[in-house]
Amino acid sequence: MIKRQPLLLPLAFVVLLNSSPCPADISAETSAEIDELLNQVQQSDCVFIRNGSEHDAGDAADHMRLKLKRGKKYVNSTEQFIDRLASESSWSGKPYTIRCPGHEEELTGQWLHELLEAIRADNQAASNP
Repeated sequence: MIKRQPLLLPLAFVVLLNSSPCPADISAETSAEIDELLNQVQQSDCVFIRNGSEHDAGDAADHMRLKLKRGKKYVNSTEQFIDRLASESSWSGKPYTIRCPGHEEELTGQWLHELLEAIRADNQAASNP
């Protein structure tokens, strides 16, 4: 007699596929905001420290752009970009830090969130003269 196997495994697979988060598209507004954030990173006179190595602002911005290109599916907002991709090493898990002229070294994520707040305030002021 042939023993019939329940369809639980295929059914579980279908449920898993349907419940998995799909890669999200970044909205045009979020994309523009991230671009502005990275442009300001690139124009800063700050030194970025990643896994113990110092990098100039241009290299830091390029690295963040590469991480965005590879990890875009994990990002729905600028805050998620900062928290999930631009704040720590995906390789070592160590947080990135930044040292700007006249300031103490701080966590890059914190610095980026403050920069984002400033960008948003400037944009709001420009749209409401």
